[in-house]
Amino acid sequence: MLSARDRRDRPPEEGVAAELQGFAVDKNFLISLKGILLETELDFLRCVSAIIIFLVVSFAAVTSRDGAAIAAFVFGIILVSVFAYDAFKIYRTEIAPGASQGDRQ
Repeated sequence: MLSARDRRDRPPEEGVAAELQGFAVDKNFLISLKGILLETELDFLRCVSAIIIFLVVSFAAVTSRDGAAIAAFVFGIILVSVFAYDAFKIYRTEIAPGASQGDRQ
C-alpha cells in the first residue's frame, strides 16, 4: 500500500489522470441519474432549510416591536417567499416529473 510519502517521491504523471489526481468528484456519477437527483434533492433541501431559518429569525425579530425589527421581519418574509418559489420550481421541474416517469414504466 502506498503512503503519502511514496506518492510525493514519485515523479508526476502526465496526461488527464495527472490533472485529476486528488480530485474527489466523480464526473460520471454527477451526470448519471443518481447524481442529478442528489444535486436536485440537495438544492431543494437548501431552499426548505432557508425557509425555516428565515421564518424563525423573522418572527423572533418582530417580537421586539422596534422599527428596525419590523423591517427585518418584512425583509425575512420577502426572502421566505423567494425561497418558497425556488423550492416550488425545483420540485415542479425536476422532482415531480422524475416520479411520474417512473410510474409509467
